Amino acid sequence: MKTIIVVGNGMVGYKFCEKFRTKEGNEKFKIIVFGEEPRPAYDRVHLSAFFENQDAKALEMAPIEWYKENDITLIVGERVADINTVDKKITTAKNKGFSYDYLVLATGSSAFVPPIKGVEKEGVFVYRTIEDLEDMLAYAEKINKEKPNGKAAILGGGLLGLEAGKAVMDMGLEPHIVEFASKLMPRQLDARSSQVLQLKLETIGLQIHLGKATNQILGDKAIVGMEFGEDDILAVDMLIISAGIRPRDELGKTCGLEMGTRGGIVVNNKMMTSDAHIYAIGEVALYNQMIYGLVAPGYEMAEIAAEQILKNDSIMPADIDMSTKLKLIGVDVASFGEPFMPASKGHSIIFENKTKYLYKRINVSLDGTSLLGGILVGDASDYNMLHQIYLNGIKIPEDPSQLILPASAGGTSFGSALDLPDEAQICSCENVSKGTICNLIKEGECEDLAGVIASSKASTSCGGCKPMVVDLVNETLKSLGKIVKNVICEHFEYSRQELYAIIKVKKITTYNEALDSCGSGHGCETCKPLVSSIFASLYNVTPNKEAVTQDTNDRFLANIQRNGTYSVVPRIAGGEITPDKLIVIGEVGKKYNLYTKITGGQRIDLFGAHLNDLPAIWKQLIDAGFESGHAYGKSLRTVKSCVGSTWCRYGLEESVSFAIELEDRYKGLRSPHKLKGGVSGCIRECAEARGKDFGVIAVEGGWNLYVCGNGGATPKHAKLLAEKVDNETCIKYLDRFLMYYIQTAAPLMRTAAWLEKLEGGIEQVKKVVIADSLQIATTLEVEMQFLVDAYECEWKQAIESDETKKRFSHFVNSDDRDDNLVFVPLREQEMPKMWNN
Repeated sequence: MKTIIVVGNGMVGYKFCEKFRTKEGNEKFKIIVFGEEPRPAYDRVHLSAFFENQDAKALEMAPIEWYKENDITLIVGERVADINTVDKKITTAKNKGFSYDYLVLATGSSAFVPPIKGVEKEGVFVYRTIEDLEDMLAYAEKINKEKPNGKAAILGGGLLGLEAGKAVMDMGLEPHIVEFASKLMPRQLDARSSQVLQLKLETIGLQIHLGKATNQILGDKAIVGMEFGEDDILAVDMLIISAGIRPRDELGKTCGLEMGTRGGIVVNNKMMTSDAHIYAIGEVALYNQMIYGLVAPGYEMAEIAAEQILKNDSIMPADIDMSTKLKLIGVDVASFGEPFMPASKGHSIIFENKTKYLYKRINVSLDGTSLLGGILVGDASDYNMLHQIYLNGIKIPEDPSQLILPASAGGTSFGSALDLPDEAQICSCENVSKGTICNLIKEGECEDLAGVIASSKASTSCGGCKPMVVDLVNETLKSLGKIVKNVICEHFEYSRQELYAIIKVKKITTYNEALDSCGSGHGCETCKPLVSSIFASLYNVTPNKEAVTQDTNDRFLANIQRNGTYSVVPRIAGGEITPDKLIVIGEVGKKYNLYTKITGGQRIDLFGAHLNDLPAIWKQLIDAGFESGHAYGKSLRTVKSCVGSTWCRYGLEESVSFAIELEDRYKGLRSPHKLKGGVSGCIRECAEARGKDFGVIAVEGGWNLYVCGNGGATPKHAKLLAEKVDNETCIKYLDRFLMYYIQTAAPLMRTAAWLEKLEGGIEQVKKVVIADSLQIATTLEVEMQFLVDAYECEWKQAIESDETKKRFSHFVNSDDRDDNLVFVPLREQEMPKMWNN
């Protein structure tokens, strides 16, 4: 048997072994793998996940047993020190010798450490390996014990630097990103998209310092700060360097391989070095005079090297697609094709909404027929389809702006993923085509998404293609007449309706219990808020119970605004308020200098509250008889009313009193999406009840009850559910309707969308709610009454708990206020300073 020695057991080295062992003729080769680190290959792309659980095994590409099962000898914790190209022999640092027929260098890269004075001080780390992360955690723990307001800086505002910023937050330190360039992610983003990303990251809690050249690191033995220039000093207790990479090419230099001027081992399109028996792949390989730092090119190099050793004809393409989609600290960032483009080559079309932290740019050819590239920040949901349009030269609309505009502004919806050509590459990391994915289903090899992923490896690396893989699997199953099951995420293989039922039957009450009982992995930003919402819908528990699983608004019981402040909206049931309570709201607004506005839901919104001030504001309001208006939650917002027969000469019923009764009954009710109600005292409909999730309109003989309407971007008139009913019957039907919706709707689905997808539509709702066709009416009523009885004001909970109040601090380790907030005058009030374009 011939021997292949693989030097380097990172992601690309592992992928070479995996691909090689699947190919015909692989059994004629013995594989020996050397890894410098003390563990098998692990996923560096998701390295920051280590801070959530400190579980190194969860990051493993494959367990030790996999290597044994595939006849691969894995030697970890041993560095290869020398290559003798004449005798075809390697020598390790432990002076052990091994002969090879083929040598694959997959040594990857190391963190570049700039030559800054003082870089050797204690408390300075690089962000590269699990061992680096373990050292950081230990040092951060020491800082947290010694001082309550520790700070850490990250040198580098690129991909890894921003990931390290999240890691610093997870360690309980105040994060500061220091970047030499004038923008974040300078290689991937243009100036405007970088600014939008910066604004979003600042609301999360990252402090950004741009255009900073570090002269020296201050401190005697340990770091105490960074000096950028005279009188320009940042005091920090820890520094993480993430300033780029350098190829680990020292073995190539010492054995005489052809090297690049600035590093890297030169390879041809066969991944062959200047020695015909030595191949280089991944970040150590210099191909087309470039080092490619993404996973996908590295995996493709592994494929080509394996093919070449087996004497097959595959070669590396001349052009490497550097498109990428990432989620940085919960923020979507993507670029594809040519993200930057001179005006001489094409036109750029930009959609920007800084209030929502959104930026979309596409570059099109001068004749407007071809998509050449683009950048997406804040919302990359269209990335996969835009990427496919670019890769496959698919014709674009006559007005290309439709590709990035929201639907409400004339944007177009993309066609089915099935319309793509079979050769379209869906997963660039694993080189999986659309045809491969669809044929696995059509030919009966796989029956579901899990099977397709296991068989093809699609979406198992960076995960950016997962939405399109899901679409292709679902659309193919539907085309074959098979039922498609929409699951919540990879951690819960159930629909929301199924998980709701499981949690209810098993009486599960915590997220970890749900994960252990009917899920897998560690959860994600999709399933954590969803499971919390189910708990609230079942038990009426507030977000205070498990704050870490909530999204930002629910976590802080307030809506975050574009400058990082919050709005406070107390409940004003039915829009009715006494002069004394109005005075209190005015006093609060005046005391905390809040911008004050009457909302469309007949409430008063107080904008510009600092996170630190929220508990004090709530206490003053609660002492005056107010409670949370739940303007931040997927719950009942308001029940709007007209004055009705109390004052209006046209009024048939007392609409204000009934609106207050309904709002008091359903306040705090958590549901798949927000709920709004309305009560009008006559058919003149001044409360706009038919534009609400539930609306009640007075007519001769009682109330007409309407359901499943909404305003917004896609307004829908509510449908008539019942005619001429009294108050008691109206509430009974509403109890049943709302519980039926809560238990059967998909995540983040408004009642109007739910009704459109419900088989049988409004007639089915009538059967269930009025005719009790499913024999569940009494159960629905009992469950609603339980939620009504279990209601607690979450603002009141927060101010009465010292532990909960600790959450309301702008900095995780300090009571300091955010002094970066800037306001400007606006009509006798103030507003956040506008962003620069």
